[in-house]
Amino acid sequence: METAAALTRAYVLHPDLKTTKKRRMAEHGLAEAVGLAAALPGLEVLGAEVVRLAKIQPGTLFGSGKVEELKSRFKDLKIELVLVDGIVGPVQQRNLEKEWGVKLLDRTGLILEIFADRARTREGVLQVELAALSYQRTRLVRAWTHLERQRGGFGFVGGPGETQVETDRRAIDDHVIRLKRQLEAVGKTRELHRASRRKVPFPLVALVGYTNAGKSTLFNKMTGADVLAKDMLFATLDPTMRGVELPSGRKIVASDTVGFISDLPTQLVAAFRATLEEVLEADLILHVRDIAHPESAEQAADVADILGALGVGPDVPLFEVWNKLDLVDPSARDSLTTQAQTRPGVFPLSALTGEGLDRLTDAISQVFELAKSRVTLTVTFAQGRQHAWLHAEGVVESETQTEDGWHVAVEWTERQAQRFGAL
Repeated sequence: METAAALTRAYVLHPDLKTTKKRRMAEHGLAEAVGLAAALPGLEVLGAEVVRLAKIQPGTLFGSGKVEELKSRFKDLKIELVLVDGIVGPVQQRNLEKEWGVKLLDRTGLILEIFADRARTREGVLQVELAALSYQRTRLVRAWTHLERQRGGFGFVGGPGETQVETDRRAIDDHVIRLKRQLEAVGKTRELHRASRRKVPFPLVALVGYTNAGKSTLFNKMTGADVLAKDMLFATLDPTMRGVELPSGRKIVASDTVGFISDLPTQLVAAFRATLEEVLEADLILHVRDIAHPESAEQAADVADILGALGVGPDVPLFEVWNKLDLVDPSARDSLTTQAQTRPGVFPLSALTGEGLDRLTDAISQVFELAKSRVTLTVTFAQGRQHAWLHAEGVVESETQTEDGWHVAVEWTERQAQRFGAL
């Protein structure tokens, strides 16, 4: 008879440096860190606390008194893994692990572990491995051969122990070269898929937002799909696309994307840029917010920062979807609804119950019906594909065949004109 694997006893620390200007409260940062820990299978979080720091100690991060106090606590609770919600240097990690007799994981390592556990597509898996190697090469405190294992995760939590640094470094460098070659091949395939999608005469609507804002729940409600939707950080990692026919009859393609998070490790910003390319190609962006979260505004600011860093321009229409209305206190709900009515492009709703969804889908339909212009095009017989696209898009008002092709009168939006020019 099989027995369940024992859970790793974990403790979460959120360092709060007094001299650092922060966007959000330390207590909410700690709650998010506990949520990250809960998103990683096999952990049992037995305690969590904010650690106030006057300054960072180069060797141990925390002061000697705090290190001793925590050592005693970890011993009493039989802690095996300490999660530090911040950056911990290689020397600090080694010193603290030795002093406390535990394994230690910082924010970057924890997020990498979660991403490794969740990535499903070939590209997602390769990108996470590349990010993990970049992170681990700077420390080399554990063997890296766990990358060959079948299960998700990189073994920062367990890991097979110390190995020779130079041997590890050479092995990592060789593996990085192989991964980059494989990613290059996958990238070419992805570009072919994008080129094929551009020919589809339907606008792309991309759902973005802070992790756990309810994007996948909204995506499922809109598309009838069955994407993993859990009250869990990073439940969705790989972008999912589905065709949708809105109640108005307008057809769109909806894309569910990886959730954003504050202080995303720099390695992952680069590694996951490709998975967010759908956002750059979107005709409309739905920024899904957890309006019931105490730091919804701060999370929205983080998302805006990342969209800007990705190069999403102001010309792309964007709706704010204030999700999880069902979790808001009734009195606050009335206030939010009134506030939204004075702000164009803001839609309070509950993706779980469907409340307010009709207003959003109607507005999405209207976006692609507005700002139309009439032009007459000359399309040659050699441009048969473009001619077929115009008819499939439904923009042709009339046409006349000539010796060289067609004179086509069309009524279309600026985006449709741009898409036609790219064919």
